[in-house]
Amino acid sequence: MDHSQNKSFGNWGEQVAVDTLVAAGCAIVERNWRMGHYEIDIIAQQGQYMIFVEVKTRSTAVADPLMAVDKRKRARLVAAADVFLRTLDRPFDYRFDIITIIGAPGRYTVEHFPDAFVPGLRTYR
Repeated sequence: MDHSQNKSFGNWGEQVAVDTLVAAGCAIVERNWRMGHYEIDIIAQQGQYMIFVEVKTRSTAVADPLMAVDKRKRARLVAAADVFLRTLDRPFDYRFDIITIIGAPGRYTVEHFPDAFVPGLRTYR
């Protein structure tokens, strides 16, 4: 796939993820949110929870898409979520979800992993 096909495929996957979240009772707050070098695929809200979602779309199940959300990617998502939460006028509980889509339009599987990881605690000495 060339760049435009990859972008189109990724956009399709993000729409599938949005549809999955809406079906689960979430309201979509932002798609492809960016501030500086921070970015978040989807930000959704469900009650008191702000949900930060990483979407991984693959055409085949060659590799586990969950493995693509490595420690570095999780740290960047947590940092971006922190920046986003600081822009709000009231506090929210939050969680980090991963949605994986494997396949192509017309024939695909979706897996939603709510609370996929918990941000690591930092200790200062």
